[in-house]
Amino acid sequence: MPSLDVIFLDDQMIVVNKASGLLSVPGRGEDKQDCLITRVQHEWPDALTVHRLDMATSGLVLIARGLDMQRRLSQVFALREVHKTYEAVVAGMLNGPDSGAPEAWQDIQMPLLIDWPNRPKSKVDWEHGKPSHTQWRIKDQLLHENATRVELKPITGRTHQLRLHMMSIGHAILGDALYASPEEFARAPRMLLHARELQFRHPMTAKWMAFESTVPF
Repeated sequence: MPSLDVIFLDDQMIVVNKASGLLSVPGRGEDKQDCLITRVQHEWPDALTVHRLDMATSGLVLIARGLDMQRRLSQVFALREVHKTYEAVVAGMLNGPDSGAPEAWQDIQMPLLIDWPNRPKSKVDWEHGKPSHTQWRIKDQLLHENATRVELKPITGRTHQLRLHMMSIGHAILGDALYASPEEFARAPRMLLHARELQFRHPMTAKWMAFESTVPF
């Protein structure tokens, strides 16, 4: 069993740094049974999934220990009381806000829907889609690479939200096999999206919990 990158561990929760290319939960077929939760349960049998990252996304995943904590942490996510920050490198040069303050957060709001004929993709659907909201800001302009490093905060949690939002404004995440062009996909050895920060109030103790993972690209 491969080793786990455990960031935090107590009797109620585990925070693990997931590698890109590893499923969060088992998929269909024998070849998709190796995944993060299976590896964690090998060490801690009471571990239960609270949320997921896409297989190609790396970064912080919060895992509950026991059914009661799974319910409590799932409620924290449902109430949008978990603050998540991702970092990504996207194609092209993004422009900052007109105010002249490039560090200011900007908004993307558009309705998303699972694209059933083209699963596992999602799509923008102004008629039937569910509301989705992402905040983003420029971290660094990579002029020589014709790319931009950005910070992303998902306010909602729709499937592939960050990936689809960035593609929809013309700046797909490099290495994204689903939403980037073939040229943009080929520009990186993996999808350049990382769940960097996770912050929330502990549902039992009310203590503020804050975790950060080093961006590997």
